[in-house]
Amino acid sequence: MEEIRLTSLVRSSGCNAKLPPGDLHKALDNLEQVRSRSLIEGFESSDDALVYDIGDKALIETVDFFPPMVDDPEIFGEIAAANAISDIYAMGGEPRIAMSLMCFPSCLDISIMRRIMIGAIRKAGEAGVVIAGGHTLSDREPKFGLAVTGFAKKDRIWSNHGVRPGDVAVLTKRLGVGLLMTAHKAGETDAKEAIEQMRTLNKKAWEAADGLDIHAATDVTGFSLMGHSYEAASASGVTLLIRSEDLRFLPGAEEAARFGFVPEGRYTNEDYLADKVFVPESCPLYFRDMLFSPETSGGLLLFMSPDDAGIYMKRLDTAFVIGEAVRFQEMHVKVV
Repeated sequence: MEEIRLTSLVRSSGCNAKLPPGDLHKALDNLEQVRSRSLIEGFESSDDALVYDIGDKALIETVDFFPPMVDDPEIFGEIAAANAISDIYAMGGEPRIAMSLMCFPSCLDISIMRRIMIGAIRKAGEAGVVIAGGHTLSDREPKFGLAVTGFAKKDRIWSNHGVRPGDVAVLTKRLGVGLLMTAHKAGETDAKEAIEQMRTLNKKAWEAADGLDIHAATDVTGFSLMGHSYEAASASGVTLLIRSEDLRFLPGAEEAARFGFVPEGRYTNEDYLADKVFVPESCPLYFRDMLFSPETSGGLLLFMSPDDAGIYMKRLDTAFVIGEAVRFQEMHVKVV
């Protein structure tokens, strides 16, 4: 029997399936919360995970799941696991344990669920993470991800609100995944490099920061480079100057944008950010598409001194500087 293509069962895929940021803020802003002195980081600054004081160290907790962006169940499991685990690295922590979240259609053979789990367990094992349970629902669309717990020394916790004027912004993976996967779904490219990058853990990117002074951090996923840059810059009260000529994109991403293979999330991202970030009017449409398109299992975006950035990039050859932070100048992010 011919295997059903996972991507044919979903309307949206990967981090492109995230609720638009404007809607999310309408739902969450100004919610009355139960306060705890032990809660070090919550969702107030749109950080990547919660951080909770447990005495001699901090516990870091995150959850992420989404519909498939590839048809191979094991690769989907790997990508979903790498994406969820990334939020622990983005907070400076070491991931240790996880529970799975699975939505599974009745039209699919149960062996596909098993293969998704095989991929997830393999990728989690690469990170030293044990998947020790989870929850499964019957659903029309397949979705999968993890709730992940990690730990960190309290003096090593990263957040997205510590950016300082003079910091440089370092990104650890190239951009363009959302564009390439949209083209891939249309049968226009094999997207091999995009798929391989999504499967790659941010473990080495986290390890390369050992001993360096990371002032702030996040990872670049569904809200795009512009969205996650804005969250960090606005939470820190600075302006981030992004140099367009220093951005690195996966091969084929520009062509995908020029030919209109643009994920839906690109438009909701720009709608939300229209009055919050500055992109020159001279910037061509295809390049705006590249700036605002969702990424899946993207790189870490780290803020540090220029000297530490030089050391960091010698340790991690995929990393590159995309810009620098300055004192606030009307907008929190400016493309120059």
